[in-house]
Amino acid sequence: MLCSPLAKLPLGSVRPRGWLRHQLDLMTEGMVGRLHELSAFLADDSSWLNPNNTNGTEEVPYWLRGFYPLAALTENQSLRAQANKWIEAVLASQDDSGYFGPRQLDVTGEFQTKFSGMFVHAVMLDSIVQHYELTGDERVIPFMTRFMKYAAGLSEEEFVPHGYTVEMRRPCEPMEHVHWLYAHTGQRDLLDLAGRFFRRSRHATDPWPGRKAMLAAEDNDMARRFRTDEWLAYHVVDFTHQYRYPGMFYAQSKQRWHLDATEYWYNQHLGTWGQPRGIFGADEVIRSTYADPRQGCETCAMVEFNKGFYHLGRLTGDLRYADRVEDIMLNHFPASQTADLKALHYLTASNQPQLDAALHDHANKVRMFDYSPHMYRCCQHNVAMGWPWYVQNLWQATADGGLAAWMYGPSEVTACVGEVGREVRILEETDYPFRGQVRLTVQGQTSVAFPLYLRVPGWCRDFAIRLNGKSLDVETRPQSYVRIHRGWVAGDVVEIDMAMSISLTQWPRNGSVTVDRGPLSYSVRIEEQWRRCGGTDNWQEWEVYPTSPWNYGLEIDRDKPADSLTVQEKDIEGQQPWTIQNAPIEILAKARRIPAWQLDGNDVQELRPSPVRSDEPAETIRLIPLGCARLRMSCLPVIGDGPDARTWQ
Repeated sequence: MLCSPLAKLPLGSVRPRGWLRHQLDLMTEGMVGRLHELSAFLADDSSWLNPNNTNGTEEVPYWLRGFYPLAALTENQSLRAQANKWIEAVLASQDDSGYFGPRQLDVTGEFQTKFSGMFVHAVMLDSIVQHYELTGDERVIPFMTRFMKYAAGLSEEEFVPHGYTVEMRRPCEPMEHVHWLYAHTGQRDLLDLAGRFFRRSRHATDPWPGRKAMLAAEDNDMARRFRTDEWLAYHVVDFTHQYRYPGMFYAQSKQRWHLDATEYWYNQHLGTWGQPRGIFGADEVIRSTYADPRQGCETCAMVEFNKGFYHLGRLTGDLRYADRVEDIMLNHFPASQTADLKALHYLTASNQPQLDAALHDHANKVRMFDYSPHMYRCCQHNVAMGWPWYVQNLWQATADGGLAAWMYGPSEVTACVGEVGREVRILEETDYPFRGQVRLTVQGQTSVAFPLYLRVPGWCRDFAIRLNGKSLDVETRPQSYVRIHRGWVAGDVVEIDMAMSISLTQWPRNGSVTVDRGPLSYSVRIEEQWRRCGGTDNWQEWEVYPTSPWNYGLEIDRDKPADSLTVQEKDIEGQQPWTIQNAPIEILAKARRIPAWQLDGNDVQELRPSPVRSDEPAETIRLIPLGCARLRMSCLPVIGDGPDARTWQ
């Protein structure tokens, strides 16, 4: 009943190599791997180690679901021991009712709490499921079964609370794990429980979901803080959870309109606040008149968005979700952290020429742009999910016993395939996303027949394949699979060549443009000056200021952008590619400065309509991938002198 075209491979089946493995190594020695040194929420008084305490209830599950696979994928024994400590404590905390974890969230317990904690329990179950995938721990299925019986036995008043609480805003989070458990046990009452979670989510009657929930909430601190003259703001991460719930329920309903509902809410949001490569403008909350690309996207929102894309991609087989993951992970996520992965900032924007510790025009009047390992509570823990989950989802199992190269990256996959489930190993060598060449080499002792699916990305218009040196004449189109079914033997080689052509994304709100090439978008290269603004000698906080101009408009033909852009490549071997210094690709562009385009207080002025007049001399500037640019200007005005051209005001 819950069959899907794709299935997640168990943790450990996909191993990172090359630049991707380097990210995990940096995480190990960086903030995520050593967060116990920094976060008071991970201390020994955590409510997940001692359920009678109240510390770290939300933060620990955020961190552990990324830290656990990090430990497994790097095979770091110190990290493995630390991760297992938390898993053992969670499994040991279950009581006779089936409840586990912090007692303060048990609505039936002595704390007499007024809300259930099933949202944070669902987040913790992300780690428990990964633990089961890696170890096959026989305690996990009975553990989850007992908890789901606890949830099913709650009264309507206890089940999911009303009001503007995190549980009410994200009520369907456990549904994914209910479906997972049903797939392992076949217990029909689990589908009733999944339906109960789905029914508890609010039906959106307002064009912008969540607004009326906040308006209706009684004694709502957030509503009072974030009210604007025009409408009530909407929490950014709530949306990255809520939009996917109808699509998740499609797993059991099989009603297409549930998937369409998820796409409606996604397109409604991105169509209004969207920025290059799948992030959207927010600063803790989304506000009606704050749609300029200077508005940042929360790091938590990036990883939560991707979690939904992974799930929906497996559920539907639709490759738009793979494109969306790559958009975020390869363009914005690297810039959310310092290159050594020892600090992060709360907000990453597409136009962001200065990262300072000052206050900005944000709904939250706190620091959000400078890099710190000590602040940004939710993102400080949630960032752990980024690269480890990306690695796990590079490859997917297919319903016909095959393997799908769902996203491309340097890796190695080991899986059981074919009718008899014989093990095969495939080595993937590539510099993707910087170059479009991928080499897949089959390894193993025996031959095995199975289908291999190769993704054609949505951006790709020229996808060529060679099998053992011979070109394959196959039909390809963007966002589709190429299926190769044959008996594979050790030494078979599939070579993919995806031509990366230059294009423009044009933003109709103001006529600005973004330069794209393949899976990456590009920013003006802005030279950086890093200034320490706090922290300790071992764990420092940083501001980043520009030391070169950033206020450029492009001289470019919108219809033939490649005519005025030149691509330059350099080697990335042995380096961290996501820096301004190591950027593997640069694009030379013709541009003119716009002197009146300056900072507005501490924020960059909002974009003015293009085309823009400029009497400044023409220059050749360098553009680098967005993921390499901490200081970034990617939505750029177009220079012109026609009758519609304007002077920057």
